[in-house]
Amino acid sequence: MGKKQLRRMDLIFANDEDFRDILKQTLARPNEEIIEDMISSGLKGRGGAGFPTGLKWKLTAEEKAKNKYIICNADEGEPGTFKDREILTQVSYKVLAGMAVCAKITGAKEGFIYLRGEYKFLVPLLNQELDKFHSACSELGLKFNVKIFMGSGAYICGEESALMESMEGRRGEPRNKPPFPTVKGYRGCPTVINNVETLAHTFTIFKYGPRKFRDLGVQDSRGSKLFSVSGDTPTPGIYELELGMTVQDFVDDFGDGDTKAVQVGGASGFLVPRKRFKETAIGYQGKLTGISLPTGGSMMIYNSSRSMYNVLNNYLDFFQEESCGQCTPCRVGCQQLVKGVDAVKRGDKPTAYLDKLLKLTDTMKFTAKCGLGQSVANSFQSIVENFREEMIY
Repeated sequence: MGKKQLRRMDLIFANDEDFRDILKQTLARPNEEIIEDMISSGLKGRGGAGFPTGLKWKLTAEEKAKNKYIICNADEGEPGTFKDREILTQVSYKVLAGMAVCAKITGAKEGFIYLRGEYKFLVPLLNQELDKFHSACSELGLKFNVKIFMGSGAYICGEESALMESMEGRRGEPRNKPPFPTVKGYRGCPTVINNVETLAHTFTIFKYGPRKFRDLGVQDSRGSKLFSVSGDTPTPGIYELELGMTVQDFVDDFGDGDTKAVQVGGASGFLVPRKRFKETAIGYQGKLTGISLPTGGSMMIYNSSRSMYNVLNNYLDFFQEESCGQCTPCRVGCQQLVKGVDAVKRGDKPTAYLDKLLKLTDTMKFTAKCGLGQSVANSFQSIVENFREEMIY
């Protein structure tokens, strides 16, 4: 029996010349019908958190407020992820169409693209697209204006509440939740924050309907997903694949024949060792009875030449550098993990010290204020538990 070939699609990057017609037809539909389509499609946030997009729009629409906002989170800072940049370069009009329809449903009059600081080179192109977009909105009778807000290269501002803090002129630090942005977001008003890819997927639903989208993927992991493939692979790049595939399926298509491990979801994700490829699926719920891992899109492949100790050190250095320092579990925890792993490798600490560090990551997972500190445990635990010998010798 031959290897399974992954189904590759081109829905997001397809050039839709009938863009204005699709937008016009969608805006003419009742809000309730559009929301129902979004919910029934099964689309979940593609930034990694996986919150149902239709529900987020519905909750914001139900809030009574004079001002509401739509924000596109384009602060693509997860290591190994480069898909959103390409979406904005090639098909930004799909992202803007999603924002426009969301604005119509929620009653928002103003929107923002929160653009990663390193993507400043995209501003001239995006301004050209915004001119066309605003012209289309005017023709269709929609009063909605979108502006670009530049980030400053802080990883923490990919977290939605830290993003809004920076937009309001404060230091980018996560807020306490609740209240959630759908109730009290930017400037204290109901706000929808969607990832670039999430908004691009809404255009697919507008064009083809929710059933086509829902027929892709598996239960609770509907639709396609863009994957940024890098590392020890003969075919690096961006690929649109169905959710629900196993890591083994992925490795069969993209590995170099000697794949040792795959980091699913970037530094904040999980490292899957070879022995778990077949039982681990990519999505919010896999098609197998084993493990299921969500991902923002980063898939980093490592072959047998790679030191998992060096990989872990690289991730920990990244987290230590990017921690905003607001909460003690993350600020101090990251520092202690770096020092602890180095001490074990040098022989200054016994092997058993790794178990203490694993307990520290458990504490960080439950006490850190935001996803950065909480997700440090993902890569640390999955690497130490599966490649302990490389932390020692």
